[in-house]
Amino acid sequence: MDVEEPPAEPPLQPTRLYVKRWFIVLLFSSYSLCNSYQWIQYGIISNIFMRYYDVSTFTIDWMSMIYMLTYIPFIFPVTWLLDKKGLRVVALVATALNCAGTWIKVLSVRPDLFAVTFLGQFCCSCAQVFILGMPSTIASVWFGSEEVSTACSIGVFGNQLGIAIGFLLPPILVPNVEDMDELAGHIRNMFYITAGVATFLFILVIIVFQERPELPPTQAQARARSLPPEQYSYLASILRLVRNRPFMLLVVTYGLNVGCFYAVGTLLNRMIIIHYPGEEVNAGRIGLTIVIAGMVGSLICGIWLDKTKTYKQTTLVVYFMSLVGMVVYTSTLSLGHLWVVFVTAGSLGFFMTGYLPLGFEFAVELTYPESEGTSSGLLNCSAQVFGIIFTICQGKIIDTYGTLPGNIFLCVFLLIGAGLTALIKSDLRRQKANKLVKIAAAAAMTDPGKECRAVTPMIQPQSVPPPS
Repeated sequence: MDVEEPPAEPPLQPTRLYVKRWFIVLLFSSYSLCNSYQWIQYGIISNIFMRYYDVSTFTIDWMSMIYMLTYIPFIFPVTWLLDKKGLRVVALVATALNCAGTWIKVLSVRPDLFAVTFLGQFCCSCAQVFILGMPSTIASVWFGSEEVSTACSIGVFGNQLGIAIGFLLPPILVPNVEDMDELAGHIRNMFYITAGVATFLFILVIIVFQERPELPPTQAQARARSLPPEQYSYLASILRLVRNRPFMLLVVTYGLNVGCFYAVGTLLNRMIIIHYPGEEVNAGRIGLTIVIAGMVGSLICGIWLDKTKTYKQTTLVVYFMSLVGMVVYTSTLSLGHLWVVFVTAGSLGFFMTGYLPLGFEFAVELTYPESEGTSSGLLNCSAQVFGIIFTICQGKIIDTYGTLPGNIFLCVFLLIGAGLTALIKSDLRRQKANKLVKIAAAAAMTDPGKECRAVTPMIQPQSVPPPS
């Protein structure tokens, strides 16, 4: 009898790491920076914009929360577009929207044109939807398996640096002067600077940004490229992610942590001014301290993950330390010593914003080989939902009862998030796939005539997304 042999797996394909990958991730970080800078541009000097446009505190809060609200309905069509059209199209749309929003703001510098400045902020918030889910996709498409976490951290780094600049520059560029004409001049200058940078980056993306390298960086990417697009269903991918229990736990915990960060950032000016009147510039510097410390934390965590692959352990430790940092910040805010607030806010930022790339990379591990853009999109959608809820609730609590109960409110949810993080099963699918490929490569080297039969597909081909 003839015995039918099992079909051999395709041989290993050529891979290569291109120097250009660093230019791509740095360019992405730059336009992510320009966009995230504008998230907190109004909130950090909320008292000044309230007086200039004659609007309420809650209205100015919405200049930050519109970034969160816009993300929720648009994330699914945007992630679909990322899967179908790829990185370059999404990058072009993001930078075009961001550029348009900055020039609309330039036209809005008049006390009766608040609706126009809100429209400009809305355009920038739409651009953010095309930006937030890209770091993990760029890392996977362009970078090797030993550097994806570092590359993802660099991508997130740009977003964090933009927020840091958003805390630092507006209080310096727009001082709290009494003369309304002089104030309008300061606001206009700030908007012109932002528009100039956004326009330059838009042109640079048109010229430089590339869809993907000619050769894939890893065997995992090579396998994804070899599968025909018709085998992929975006809706089926979403349903598989929703049924993935460890990933859905991560979606909730990520939302709780990042939602707390959004609330703290949006309401920081208000909290500082309550305890330290007239300290708008130092409120911005405290926000800068939070984010700069977080950028350091992000890079350290990214390098640590590439070296150790201890995704769950690192995520749990950083999450717990975020809770500790929030408790310390809460208990020292009202002591009357501004330097203490700088120290405690920095420790909070190191862990809370340092958690951002951890969530992205842990999600990719738990959901491989699903699209990185889709998993990141669900994480960010959760963060926006919790961010809106926490910002509104904490703002009302601060207005009614003070800053201490408002910050305790966030501490409770960070405690819940830390508990849920401990329940996540560490199923590192991408690492398992890369290990199998390495085993197959080693076997092929010892026996050149042997095909790579050791590599067993972990998930059926129809579950693999098309090449980005």
